[in-house]
Amino acid sequence: MSLPRFTKSLTVKKSPTNKAPVYHGAVIEQNLIPSLKRGELLVKIGAAAFNHRDLWIRKGQYPRIAFGSVLGADGAGIVVAAHEPNDPMLNQRVFLTPSRGWEKHPEAPESTFGILGGIHFPSIGTFTEYVVVERDQVIASPKHLSDVEISAWPLGGVTAWRAAVVNGLVGPGQNVLITGIGGGVALIALQICIAKGASVYVTSGNEEKIRKAVALGAKGGVNYKHENWPSKLSALLGEGKELDVVIDSGGDDIMMQTGKILKQGGRVVCYGMTAGTANGEAKISFTMREVLKNQRLIGSTMGSHQDLIDATNFLAEHRIVPIISQVLEGLEAAEQGFEMMKRGDQFGKIVIKISSGAPTMAKL
Repeated sequence: MSLPRFTKSLTVKKSPTNKAPVYHGAVIEQNLIPSLKRGELLVKIGAAAFNHRDLWIRKGQYPRIAFGSVLGADGAGIVVAAHEPNDPMLNQRVFLTPSRGWEKHPEAPESTFGILGGIHFPSIGTFTEYVVVERDQVIASPKHLSDVEISAWPLGGVTAWRAAVVNGLVGPGQNVLITGIGGGVALIALQICIAKGASVYVTSGNEEKIRKAVALGAKGGVNYKHENWPSKLSALLGEGKELDVVIDSGGDDIMMQTGKILKQGGRVVCYGMTAGTANGEAKISFTMREVLKNQRLIGSTMGSHQDLIDATNFLAEHRIVPIISQVLEGLEAAEQGFEMMKRGDQFGKIVIKISSGAPTMAKL
């Protein structure tokens, strides 16, 4: 059986210039599958997962949007063709690395950094039936996970790993706070920190999400909508106990709120700034109090290819299963996923199951 020449893909289309607020379209199109070059594979995507950046792209709130490009940074499937006919990767289950430009440098990207889906670089996305990808930009899927499960891992997994392990230095016996539980990165960070032997506490504006986090192994949680939430967290920690690490996605006043219950030399790792301020400016206040306590504020964005390999090995060793909120059937259901993300009531990742069936191996 020969491979198809075309693939069905979900692409971003520019909204009318007079439409407010901006909300670009997400349209299913038929795209030609390019011929494979040396070092390239063809992956049949079994599942792809949403990230908040997909929604930000449609809202026009993301840089370097490439209209007509395929959306999606996270995807998993099976290698069905390779440039080399005897490539050992043929018929192997893999997931795509979600970024380019950062291979293994311990501090920051070595070159121009970009995340898959909806932008000019890299030029591919995962919301598609088939994708041509560089051979060295896929990683073998852990055997204990299905395509749906591993598709919920790459971007969130590398972000959580670098925030918690590389920058946060989370280890056994530490007290860790993860803010905004319910999102993909926060939940993976929770799973990683628990597997590392830490005592994990969470915040959320939703009591049900806190209960679900506790069921997953968190020691407790507080509602950040309550003005005195740091005092409530201090009570949960117990007399004389402090936080070692804060893994944060909100920014804003996180240092002010946690400074009194963060130990001297403690670390706040910020991988996002969704809270903003009254005037809409994203920033974090850092005062002399934090300086005198030797507390550290660390910015953390994504991670390297090597970080993702290390994180995936840890995932496989501890048989961690990413938390999935909803599985949608087919690219035609993608709009439901965007609406779920707008509401923000998901607990875990939203995944699209794209294709199934036995692979066909061939050379293009």
